[in-house]
Amino acid sequence: MSPDDNDEFEDDLDDELEDDEPSEPVVTIEINGLSLYTHHGVSAAEREVGQRLVLDLRLEVGDCDATITDRVEDTIDYGEVCQVVALVAQQRSYRTLERLCTAIADRLLDQYEAETVWVKASKPEPPIPLPVDDVSVEVFRESDG
Repeated sequence: MSPDDNDEFEDDLDDELEDDEPSEPVVTIEINGLSLYTHHGVSAAEREVGQRLVLDLRLEVGDCDATITDRVEDTIDYGEVCQVVALVAQQRSYRTLERLCTAIADRLLDQYEAETVWVKASKPEPPIPLPVDDVSVEVFRESDG
């Protein structure tokens, strides 16, 4: 074995040892089926009478201390997220689901240390003359930081 071969062997061994070290867990928080009565829509009737929306959310937290500490304070509290989303969705009326989803995503990125936020809003009973299960809009936003 030449000296160069020995160096390659040591490099390979170092790589294997590094691979055996546990990596930091990547945390994703998902909330599915948050049902809220809201007043969003293109028509005045939708905004006046209101309707149920179903929201799905995904927040990419990355690595967070809660994986070690087991403390809610060291992650994003999904109960609190639901309250924030309800507030944004019910405090004012938007014509489009696109704008509503963007407002929710922006608020979540402003308020929490998430790397990315994905928001989906579905209308289970959309005001269209054809039979559909639901209509939905999705918005994906990344943190500036």
